[in-house]
Amino acid sequence: MTKKILLLTGDCAEDYEVKVPQQALMMLGYDVEVSAPNKKAGDTLQLVVHDFIGLDTYVELTGHRIPVDIAAADAKADDYVGLVIPGGRAPEYIRMYPETVQLVKDFFAANKPVAAVCHGTQLLAAADVLKGKTTTSYPACAAECRIAGAEWKNEPVVVSGNLVTAQAWPNHPEWLRAFVQLLGAKITL
Repeated sequence: MTKKILLLTGDCAEDYEVKVPQQALMMLGYDVEVSAPNKKAGDTLQLVVHDFIGLDTYVELTGHRIPVDIAAADAKADDYVGLVIPGGRAPEYIRMYPETVQLVKDFFAANKPVAAVCHGTQLLAAADVLKGKTTTSYPACAAECRIAGAEWKNEPVVVSGNLVTAQAWPNHPEWLRAFVQLLGAKITL
């Protein structure tokens, strides 16, 4: 039986933070289902690419379009072994949907592995699951993590119980390795 992972995101998620984990986990044999609120299976999400061009913050460029596999309202934590929450602007707005907040709470209640990167911690903060956790995120989200009760660390990747967080997509190798270990898989060379 193939183990399933839920990738919970939305329009304007960071392209690299959706596609790289999706494909890396699929390469390891996991069935990764993309889910979003306000969308149904077969709908399309527009991803974006963030880049730094000498401004104080990043700019947003058009990324790939990807299909939704399951509506967030239809996804159940019991059907998955883990949860991935990419960053970009998507977490800022998908945290407004009760079904996404409840999904996150359900994964934490079941103590299933959760991987969040960059702005993904905004959804975790909205779900009120960061109390007592140690986390990292894109530095602009540090205040939200602290307000939500987490100890925020300025480190590329942080593991805290069932949660692994990373600052941004350049941290994918360490972040994904830690997530796969939380899933119980062993990567050997």
